[in-house]
Amino acid sequence: MKITNSFRSILFAAALVVQCDLNALPTTITLPPETAELKPSAHPGQVVAAQKCSICHSVDYINLQPRSMNLTQWTAEVTKMQHAYGAPIDTEEIAQISSYLASEYGTEKAIASTPLVASPPANKDDTTQAKTLDGKALLSSNSCLGCHSISNKVLGPSYKDVAAKYRGDEQAAAKVQESIKLGGTGKWGAAKMPPYPKLTQDALQALAVFILKQ
Repeated sequence: MKITNSFRSILFAAALVVQCDLNALPTTITLPPETAELKPSAHPGQVVAAQKCSICHSVDYINLQPRSMNLTQWTAEVTKMQHAYGAPIDTEEIAQISSYLASEYGTEKAIASTPLVASPPANKDDTTQAKTLDGKALLSSNSCLGCHSISNKVLGPSYKDVAAKYRGDEQAAAKVQESIKLGGTGKWGAAKMPPYPKLTQDALQALAVFILKQ
């Protein structure tokens, strides 16, 4: 059978349509679970780095940096994360993270550093302190909203999904507080949540109350 030029044109056009449809299909990328961990250290910057750096990238990114970097160079690198990429870290946290990274992954050793309090201090004599803490403000100040949102899944589950999971559970508040304080992985997929051991009990309680009300 002789194929005319018109028929060839139709076949070519049909092939293009099929290809366009295939290109329009959504692409799903599944990243491997995080296995690398920051070097353990008594340096207070280690906790801040675990909380903040893992929001945007793997620990492998840190492991790939030259071991010849000094404190000035690490400070410039961490500052770049804030200025160029919008990392949710403030000036004090930049100093803490840079000091830790320079001592554990660079050329500086035994850098003195003042511990950073990750949440508003609680007055132990004031039993109403937890009630007065603003849970939503704590979410923002501790960069929780980098991985979560109120209604939609981001890297971690939405707070509405968390509230739904624990609805009717008498131990809900305790379980949410423990998850925030200790971090972990597996409850909501492979994404790893960093621990927040510096948060006070009142801050943990205020966060749990806010989340479970969603």
